[in-house]
Amino acid sequence: MSLMLRNIHPTSRAHSATLIFLHGSGDTGSNLVQWIRFLLGRDMDFGHIKVIYPTAPLQPYTPLSGEQSNVWFDRRAISIDVLENRKSISQIYDKINDIINNEAELGITSNRIVVGGFSMGGALALHTGFHLNKNLAGIFACSSFLNRDSIVYESLSQTLETGSDLPELRMYHGVKDTLVPLDWGKETFDNLTRLGVKGKFIPLDNTLHELKKREIVDIHDWILKKLPALPEELPNKL
Repeated sequence: MSLMLRNIHPTSRAHSATLIFLHGSGDTGSNLVQWIRFLLGRDMDFGHIKVIYPTAPLQPYTPLSGEQSNVWFDRRAISIDVLENRKSISQIYDKINDIINNEAELGITSNRIVVGGFSMGGALALHTGFHLNKNLAGIFACSSFLNRDSIVYESLSQTLETGSDLPELRMYHGVKDTLVPLDWGKETFDNLTRLGVKGKFIPLDNTLHELKKREIVDIHDWILKKLPALPEELPNKL
């Protein structure tokens, strides 16, 4: 499976932190950039933070009767009750780790990286931060859920025994979402917090399965708190 990357680089100086923003099923990184630009009226810029918008590989997707789609992994159905397709999900892990490792080679440590996403991208972000790499600065998920038998829960059960710190979580969910009901997102959040994850669940009134401007603004502000500019990057004050 091939994975294309769309990198948005800081315009003024070398970056000291990274945001990886994962799109939903059937979308692309470029389309996510355009969606955010439409909502904000500008790009999601931070100055010292590089933003990476990967595009999922094109592969058969069972909920579309096996048609080819840009999806991070296959699943049997869009339902919290079905068994997680762990074989398919595991095939994307190396690609996500490659992005994180590439940032490490550029001098960006895991605790200076936030991973988040919309819908399926949010689910992959949860796998990334609470199964693959538990040293990240933070995870956010928008309109997302985990299957009830998710390997993420098994992984966190083991971490709970060691008392290790975990990335902070921020989840957003539309109250009127009919594709991924609010209850699925809240159940996922509650399960994660019982397993040691700390964070916040934010219901969005009058919101379907979509991103909203207020949601992106809140994510932007939260990321700046998680990944502040380093002292040497701050303007000199007389």
